[in-house]
Amino acid sequence: MKSPEEIVNLLMMKNDAFSQWLGIQVLEIRKGYCKLQMQVRKEMLNGFYIAHGGITYSLADSALAFASNSYGYKAVSVETSISHTESIKEGDVIRAETEELHRSNKIAVYLIKIYSMPDKRTVAIFKGTVYISSQEW
Repeated sequence: MKSPEEIVNLLMMKNDAFSQWLGIQVLEIRKGYCKLQMQVRKEMLNGFYIAHGGITYSLADSALAFASNSYGYKAVSVETSISHTESIKEGDVIRAETEELHRSNKIAVYLIKIYSMPDKRTVAIFKGTVYISSQEW
């Protein structure tokens, strides 16, 4: 079975044009855990000159995908939600960190916190549930 690093860096991220466009960096990956980072760019802002909610959502969604697939079995999200707690602006560096709350043979639940760097101010909290298939990477 492939390692979490091989799955995320060689198989998933290599073909993930959207995560690449976001500028996501994989800082740490291990079974059930992922830490990602990116910088907010001008084209990611909404009409209020703050980051569009989809930016933190997308960062968290990528963290969910990478953490849940890190065991070597293909997993896809079946339910997600996000709470935006603080605004972020152009130039801000944000980081997503996962916590695996539950994992069975078919279902896993994750909590992903998104925070700004370097002050670690929480800017969003994301919860995701995935379906785990029997298909190996």
